[in-house]
Amino acid sequence: MADFRIERDSMGELKVPAVALWGAQTQRAVDNFPISGLTMPREFIRALGLIKSAAAQANTDLGHLAKTKAKAIRKQAERVAAGAFDAQFPIDVFQTGSGTSSNMNANEVIAHLCAAAGTKVHPNDDVNNGQSSNDVIPTAVHVSAALTVSEQLLPALAHLKKTIDKRAKELAKVAKTGRTHLMDAMPVTFGQELSGWSAQIGSGIERLDDALRRVSKLPQGGTAVGTGINADARLGPAICKELTRMTRVKFESAGNFFEGLSSQDAAVELSGQLKTLACSLMKIANDLRWMNSGPLAGLGEIELPALQPGSSIMPGKVNPVIPEALAMVCAQVIGNDATITIAGQSGNFQLNVMLPVVALNLLQSIGILANASRLLADKAIAGFKVRQDKIREALDKNPILVTALNAVIGYDKGAATAKQAYKQGRPILDVALETTGLPKAKLKELLDPMALTKGGIHGGSAGG
Repeated sequence: MADFRIERDSMGELKVPAVALWGAQTQRAVDNFPISGLTMPREFIRALGLIKSAAAQANTDLGHLAKTKAKAIRKQAERVAAGAFDAQFPIDVFQTGSGTSSNMNANEVIAHLCAAAGTKVHPNDDVNNGQSSNDVIPTAVHVSAALTVSEQLLPALAHLKKTIDKRAKELAKVAKTGRTHLMDAMPVTFGQELSGWSAQIGSGIERLDDALRRVSKLPQGGTAVGTGINADARLGPAICKELTRMTRVKFESAGNFFEGLSSQDAAVELSGQLKTLACSLMKIANDLRWMNSGPLAGLGEIELPALQPGSSIMPGKVNPVIPEALAMVCAQVIGNDATITIAGQSGNFQLNVMLPVVALNLLQSIGILANASRLLADKAIAGFKVRQDKIREALDKNPILVTALNAVIGYDKGAATAKQAYKQGRPILDVALETTGLPKAKLKELLDPMALTKGGIHGGSAGG
């Protein structure tokens, strides 16, 4: 018995590990849900600590909690938020769908810490004053997501966009073969190609910013079913004001607590934007893999930084490991979105009952996208080298350049010229000299790859 102590709750007595800071309700959840070994994410525990601290301050300001208790709760809640006691949150993610067990875990740990520091507080009456798991947990989902997007993902995407823009500027005058359907097409510059990537990331940033406007609206104050029973009507807005002060991320009280408790629409929307971002990043990753392919038998347009040996059996092989890792991250995010979508539709009457799994998948998506975006910028895009010889060779032999002659010789003669160049494996300029009757100087002007990247009509009208 020296390794255990007896704790009590409304259901009776229970043995709890002597060293544990949690109480009986947490222990019941530990015993009831030995499912995955996955516990609530660090960012979610941080949000719980911040909410408990903000609630204590709001309650004492409104006259519902003694200042000594509020001070003690705030101190310990902020230690929880800072990560000092993550090991004291052992409950499996796959628990009661309201997350009640995790809310009580926070209440019990904070109360235990307060008592150890000399101030006795009750986990329900004091730490949970004016709150319910039914508003605390969806609020924690929103707060943790908003903070992680604001502090991790958006800065990472800004860094990625800046890196892409820098390389696009450096390579603005390097023409290459464009490709549609993975087949040779009219030329583009590297700068133009990378500008598309930059625009995708920029649009992703805008989408996230827009989704955050709804994620930052918190249902705290709705308590059990959205009516705000047992809470001062001013509590929710007061907690939002305090959270804004503590985090420097603006939070405001939800316009309708019934929506905030019964749905996870804002989280589903945010996850959808993360999925869209994953699609953008997957496209960039695959472009890099194709451009880097070879180096002899593939496109071989660029050479990504060599980061590690690529094979345990083939000496000298180097693989595009960063784009591959990013592609797996994107696949995970797309899968997470499916889980969040299913969880989001699981609101029955006044409560969604898949809140913990929403938190797990949403926060994982945000975190891995942030980390992978920085790696993509720093270990792939910033340092890739352009293989000018391969690019020039492909451009010189690209029969599709004959498209620029359409206005001069017509589509049919252009098609015949291109087919002959393909068949004979000769540069399009040499074949066009034989088939068009145009002087070499004029053909060089019309078929100049760099000039063709500017678009427009080249060479006047057909027959002219």
